[in-house]
Amino acid sequence: MTVEDLESTKRTNLLKNNAFQLGFTSCRISKAGFLENEAPKLEQWLKEERNGKMAYMGNHFDKRLDPRLLVEGSKSVITLVYNYFPENDNLSKGEFKISRYAYGEDYHLVLKEKLTELLSRLREEIGNIEGRVFVDSAPVLEKAWAAKNGTGWLGKNTNIIHPKLGSYFFLCELILDLELIEDTPINDHCGTCTRCIDACPTNAITEPYRLDAKKCISYLTIELKESIPIQFKNQMENWVFGCDICQEVCPWNNKFSITHTEKKFEPHPDLLLFERKEWIDLTEEVFKKVFSNSAIKRTKLEGLKRNIQFLNENETAV
Repeated sequence: MTVEDLESTKRTNLLKNNAFQLGFTSCRISKAGFLENEAPKLEQWLKEERNGKMAYMGNHFDKRLDPRLLVEGSKSVITLVYNYFPENDNLSKGEFKISRYAYGEDYHLVLKEKLTELLSRLREEIGNIEGRVFVDSAPVLEKAWAAKNGTGWLGKNTNIIHPKLGSYFFLCELILDLELIEDTPINDHCGTCTRCIDACPTNAITEPYRLDAKKCISYLTIELKESIPIQFKNQMENWVFGCDICQEVCPWNNKFSITHTEKKFEPHPDLLLFERKEWIDLTEEVFKKVFSNSAIKRTKLEGLKRNIQFLNENETAV
């Protein structure tokens, strides 16, 4: 082993040890470079307009495929995993439901703080490092990198599935000008299972590993700013923010999901008391109180009430 290899190994161990100390459950590394296999897939997906109204997905095409255009001189893309599976799961079982990732504080803020701390620790130990932290904040193809470095495999529902965690976790990244030891991909273990495809009420998973975002309930309740098309009447299954159906039916989640330990991801106490009336009568004051630090604030009160109204008018109670 060369001196350079020894240094890379030392830095890699330092990175991973600190990541685990900060609560990340996985930390894996890819060499920074052009994602050659992803380029035609992304181009075709955009050409077919499967991104719906998410026009930003067509921006910065080159940067999405090559992190060296995001961080000059970058050598490593680090994928980190942070678990969010809740102990109290009642919010996904009520008359109106929200995705589990949005129960507590906004993950963008929580994880950015942890990534910044991780980068700070590396700089203290190693010296000057050029790099950036990413939590859904830039054109990074996070699932492609997660599959490339073996964080998990890309499931048929297009979520990354970890062999010992399932898929209830956040992905985030560090892109650094640091030579590190590269991790390798793992095999796809979906096999012949099609539970996620069969369970999707809007047929958003058009075929294995292919998602038509504009049919996805998460897209309809969060990304779409216009009225929800009437074609989705009686298909939303009472989700007012996001959707976890394809994860709920996944055998890997049923077997391996573990409760998170992040206090900031615990739901606001008042949210646990919400029943149908509280959702329908939601006011600006209550919205600000309960969701001021939540990812749900992304829809704003107007968007959330639109979702509730659509369900109230068009859904048969599930």
